[in-house]
Amino acid sequence: MATLSTGALTLADWAKRLDPDGQVPQVAELLSQTNEILEDAVFIEGNLPTGHRLTIRTGLPNVYYRSINQGIPTSKSQTTQVDEAIGILEARSHIDVELAKLNGNTAAFRLSEDEAFLEAMNQAMAGTMFYGNPASDPRQFLGLATRYGTISGAGNAQNILDAGGTGSNNTSIWLVVWGENTIFCPFPKGSQAGLMHQDLGEESVPDANNNFFQALRALYQWKNGVAVKDWRYAVRICNINVTDLTTQAGTQASTAATQIINLMSRALDRVPNLSRGRACFYANRTVYSMLRVAALAKSNAALSIEAALTQFGTPYSLTRFLGVPLRKVDQLLNTEARVV
Repeated sequence: MATLSTGALTLADWAKRLDPDGQVPQVAELLSQTNEILEDAVFIEGNLPTGHRLTIRTGLPNVYYRSINQGIPTSKSQTTQVDEAIGILEARSHIDVELAKLNGNTAAFRLSEDEAFLEAMNQAMAGTMFYGNPASDPRQFLGLATRYGTISGAGNAQNILDAGGTGSNNTSIWLVVWGENTIFCPFPKGSQAGLMHQDLGEESVPDANNNFFQALRALYQWKNGVAVKDWRYAVRICNINVTDLTTQAGTQASTAATQIINLMSRALDRVPNLSRGRACFYANRTVYSMLRVAALAKSNAALSIEAALTQFGTPYSLTRFLGVPLRKVDQLLNTEARVV
């Protein structure tokens, strides 16, 4: 696994930097239960209150051979700046005080409700990291699938590999190399990383008829975005036909353990330098399951299954492809339209 600089932190790293109320470690532990992309992503404080400004080199300086006693022209490189936006994901909970008291343990009741909100926030954030589209909802940040959503004529087309599926029953496998100079998740300047839970205490709140009752209030908030500093460090294997995979029919079924693995190998070759960050493959449960079955075949040396621990200390079995972890993301859809 690549070593990241001290400025490139995962949620587990940020969890070690306790807030005054000590909430972050508990929240990070809950997030580790599903959508493993949230465990791998690198979180970096942005340089803007509402996002992060990237400086990207777009051109190299001219260089020359010269003769003795003969000069050469001066030259320079070209750069451009791109502002990556950050979205604010938020939810509020109002629990009637009398309802919370019914089981005799108000704290346990509220924790149970908190877990549901945290899971919902977790799923929404993981989904937006892939499918966020400000064109359809300006409150969202730009997700990876929106950036790698066109093959024909796209500047990043070489990093979009077509598995051949048609229709609207497709899914994708992603290779992402996380790092401060590749792809990372910025949060607003001066704020905190990860999902924040704030207990707002007891207060009178109105019901639907504008009559008041006493409620225990809580606020859940997550300020986050995705910054693609170097587009070459993400690869999308798109148009994987889910029906062929699950029904064991059609052209993809007979080559499921070969075609997809070949495409994953090609994806690794699309990345200029895997050592520049933390590389991970991401697939939904359908594809992940098929690849784990393929890993059990002794003739398949590219895939392996081994015992491992998450960054939070939880044991699990880790599937790797040529040394790169394969991670499960339930928010990756089985209903993607064909990417053309």
